Amino acid sequence: MINFNNTYSKLPERFFKCNKPANFPEPKLLAFNSELAAELEIAAPVPGMENRAEESGYTDDDLAQIFSGQKILPGSEPLSQAYAGYQFGQPVAQLGDGRAHYLGETNGFELQLKGSGRTAFSRGGDGRSSLGPVIREYLVSEAMAVLGVPTTRALAAVRTGEEVVRQFGPEPGGVFTRVAPTHVRGGTFQYFAFQNDLEAIEVLLKYVIERFYPELQNVPVADQCIGLLQSLTCRQAELIAHWKSLGFIHGVMNTDNFSVIGITIDYGPCAFMDQFSFNKVFSSIDHGGRYSYANQTAIAKWNLFRLADCFVPLVHDDEAQSVQLLSAALEEKLEMFEKAENETMTAKLGLPPGSEQTEVVHLFLAYCEKEQLDFTLAFRKLPELYSGQTDFFPQTTKLSAFIEQWKAHEPDVEQLNTVNPLIIPRNHQIERIIQSCYQGNDEPFFQMLEAGKKPFEKNEAFAEFAMPPQENEVVRHTYCGT
Repeated sequence: MINFNNTYSKLPERFFKCNKPANFPEPKLLAFNSELAAELEIAAPVPGMENRAEESGYTDDDLAQIFSGQKILPGSEPLSQAYAGYQFGQPVAQLGDGRAHYLGETNGFELQLKGSGRTAFSRGGDGRSSLGPVIREYLVSEAMAVLGVPTTRALAAVRTGEEVVRQFGPEPGGVFTRVAPTHVRGGTFQYFAFQNDLEAIEVLLKYVIERFYPELQNVPVADQCIGLLQSLTCRQAELIAHWKSLGFIHGVMNTDNFSVIGITIDYGPCAFMDQFSFNKVFSSIDHGGRYSYANQTAIAKWNLFRLADCFVPLVHDDEAQSVQLLSAALEEKLEMFEKAENETMTAKLGLPPGSEQTEVVHLFLAYCEKEQLDFTLAFRKLPELYSGQTDFFPQTTKLSAFIEQWKAHEPDVEQLNTVNPLIIPRNHQIERIIQSCYQGNDEPFFQMLEAGKKPFEKNEAFAEFAMPPQENEVVRHTYCGT
């Protein structure tokens, strides 16, 4: 059973709208994360059961009904959260969950359906999702969790039995169930800031601090605002460093996709790079490169300042003084971004953190970009390069300069394959799996899930998942699925 103990639904009514998920004609379970379910103390499915016994868990049909929103369990309170945000730098006063339904909380984690139909925040959208983005988010978020990146998790994927029309025509529909301690975003605070609803900002601040920053509970409100910003800055610094160390590009780092607890949320037009480029962009609508690989650090900092804007009325009666205090508090911690990236990237070369080692990292990345090398394999093959095997690496003066400086710092070659994964959820593999699932063959999906459980180990059974794309397989853009 799922024992719901909800907190978000106890907030004032203007924080959300109650909505029921859409009706779907024939939901069928594609995947259920039984390991995560066990952590949440949700009963795992019992294969072959025709009827669910109270003590036995859920059948696949039960799970399809529950995680497509057709069956609402006792204690569940379906609702859609209100939020606003800066989208590509421009303020949008109302966004909200346009295709998502919060079901409730169990063991301190929120369960949310995504692609489950229209809500009060859908505007002109249909609230549905095609199955492709469901598969992408399931595979990528679970891979991120294994790789140690703070993230939302995948609990279930369901085929809805209907088709939705997207950029390239009709596609099978799907519903994704994601799990997170909270789905509160920077944009949630901004929703109330844009309305000058100071009372709601204080209520939300108290809620976030009580649940996720308890060390700040017994200090004045001004100190809570500053403490939250500084703690979140450190978390975001670690998060972005993780992303960049894996060649991951989020794609749409709008403030409505900016978690207040420093986890990766909203896997839409995201991807792991193949050929390395500092300016690589994957979102089909990011024409200016705002959310490129290299710019993710700057955007995270910008998003923190936009969150700080919401706290100006709470920190000091004098606006100028308040802005000064908030800015100083952020500036004090912004160096954490460079520090965290220094630590993760130097470790990928087998080096301890330090300014001199950072120069070696930049030298290697510049070489990889010049030679259009695969990001993941370039780091993975460093032990071979150290031992003189240079088949993968084009011989250039840049490479010679890198090798000389790298070896001068005496890298710990033994640690390299423990920090540089061999298997990541590559774009072309995900696209292949999506098309396979569209044709009714789910086996590649489960193969990739299994391969991703041990991303640092070489396993011939999963060799194809370590291969970069051929020219005709390259995926240049990804889409959010709305």
